[in-house]
Amino acid sequence: MNVQAKPPLPELRQAFRRLDPLRLHGRVVAAGGLQLTLEGLAPWLQVGARLRLVPPGRPAVPVEVVGFQSGRATAMAFAPLDGIAPGCAAVLAPSAGLPVDASWLGRVIDPLGCPMDGRGPLRHGPQPRPVRAPPPGAGTRARLGARLDLGVRALDAFATCRRGQRLGFFAASGVGKSTLLSMLAAGADCDVAVIALVGERGRELREFIEDDLGHAGLARSIVVCATSDSPPLMRREAALAAMAIAEHFADAGRQVLLMMDSVTRFALALREIGLAAGEPPTTRGYTPGVFAELPRLLERAGPRAEGCPGAITGLFTVLVEGDDHDEPVADAVRGILDGHVVLDRAIGERGRYPAIDILRSLSRTVPGCLHPAEAALMRRARAILALHAEMADLVRLGAYRAGSDPAVDEALRLAPRIEAMLAQGKGERSGITDAFAALATALETADGV
Repeated sequence: MNVQAKPPLPELRQAFRRLDPLRLHGRVVAAGGLQLTLEGLAPWLQVGARLRLVPPGRPAVPVEVVGFQSGRATAMAFAPLDGIAPGCAAVLAPSAGLPVDASWLGRVIDPLGCPMDGRGPLRHGPQPRPVRAPPPGAGTRARLGARLDLGVRALDAFATCRRGQRLGFFAASGVGKSTLLSMLAAGADCDVAVIALVGERGRELREFIEDDLGHAGLARSIVVCATSDSPPLMRREAALAAMAIAEHFADAGRQVLLMMDSVTRFALALREIGLAAGEPPTTRGYTPGVFAELPRLLERAGPRAEGCPGAITGLFTVLVEGDDHDEPVADAVRGILDGHVVLDRAIGERGRYPAIDILRSLSRTVPGCLHPAEAALMRRARAILALHAEMADLVRLGAYRAGSDPAVDEALRLAPRIEAMLAQGKGERSGITDAFAALATALETADGV
């Protein structure tokens, strides 16, 4: 009796690889506004699942499931829905992930990991990284690291930042927060900079890269961009993808600076998605899911697990509507982050940039990272600026006579010198030691007048 020999294991593996993968197909049954309704896949789907719509004669359109209703899946697309019609095939796609690789440094990509800079395809890392991930456990997370040179005197002296800290930059439109971010991207002390441009104007991308970042800044950066005309899923994904990239480098032990412009546009994208999925509007039209998603994103920045030397220092801009710093998104973000920096339009109109309002800005980690002499110098400067602001109207009206109060006279002499020290051009680079030296010099010089 002849017994046929079994094929060796390597040949079996090769045979399995040649088999066509299982493909699960559904179809589009309705489309309206931003929302698609799919049927035929409900038992295999969950919220967040990715599919590809395959319209005849057109490129596939990636979509994501955002909810369910009456046994059917509700989905939204990452691209325009041109050509999508009832009956269009919907194919279940692999789980979402970004194949991050160190060779991505110096590149500009979209939220799905496709190049936007015309420099050819990206090399893929060995293991895709999920764009949604929990933060390190609160009980095992490392503490904040040493203080960090941000390269901007006003921040280094009055809102000193530590490695792994999260700072918010709150400003209305046109006050200079994008310019301030470009100064931080070029001058901050970090190994890797990850820059998320969420809902930005398309024309500003090359200006930011070529004029603000420059060749040296771009070489250590990865820029993730979703322009204002992108669908809401792409704008949301820009923030999630940038965070996943930052986590990749931080887990490898690198010091990462994550800059996101802006959290407000991320929240607006979440609101569009939530309303399309059937969530009820609440405060100013924002859906409850927005305020659940914000801490899930922002808490991922910071130190990694104990024993990992890497950390993500997060700088997040918040676009306040109508100069209202108590609007819902600004209020929620301020309560999550480790400090806030306020940019004031009136300061910019006076010609002092960056237009940071020192008296309304705060870093919650300052007590743990300043030397006693530096802390005393900062408190004195704050007190002088506060007294000057308090007396400014009386001085303008001529209601204050010089010599009436020595403290006021001192404030009137010193405040302009402090303001001059805070002014900084876009190309200037400073450090914490330089910032406090400049502040001390301004005060000492004025004392001798």
